[in-house]
Amino acid sequence: MKKLLPLLSILLVSGTAIADDAALQKCRALGEASARLRCYDAIPLTAGNPVASAAPAAAPVAANAAPTAATTAEQNFGIEQVKKKTEDEPKSIESTIVGTFDGWGPNSRIKLANGQVWRIVDGSDAVLTPMQNPKARIERNVFGTMFLHVEGTNNSAKVRRVQ
Repeated sequence: MKKLLPLLSILLVSGTAIADDAALQKCRALGEASARLRCYDAIPLTAGNPVASAAPAAAPVAANAAPTAATTAEQNFGIEQVKKKTEDEPKSIESTIVGTFDGWGPNSRIKLANGQVWRIVDGSDAVLTPMQNPKARIERNVFGTMFLHVEGTNNSAKVRRVQ
């Protein structure tokens, strides 16, 4: 019985291939390309194949297509959404840090005069001479990481905008 099961499955698959082969031969004989394409499209992919007809095939997801509500997280696993870089996106911004500033530490929040709040994310710290409203520049590197540069110091910190 154990040897019979694989033999039966081979016969089922072979029977499907033979049945589909006749349909393929019929389509191949057509001369007009559009008629031939319609003929190929009309061939049922699951006809006579009990394994393939048991579950409907999932629609393939294009690598650059945005996920829809119908797709699941499992179907989208490994597909990254590539953000297209726009030319008008600034590489840096400049502002001032509001009030007295004497440095930063890990997870410090820094509020700029333009209303943005940035958090130190790299665990660095810098103790500076207290400054009043120092100029600051947030700069994006090639990989998209943001860094805070404060006027009057050579230190910089990796930051992420929180507000």
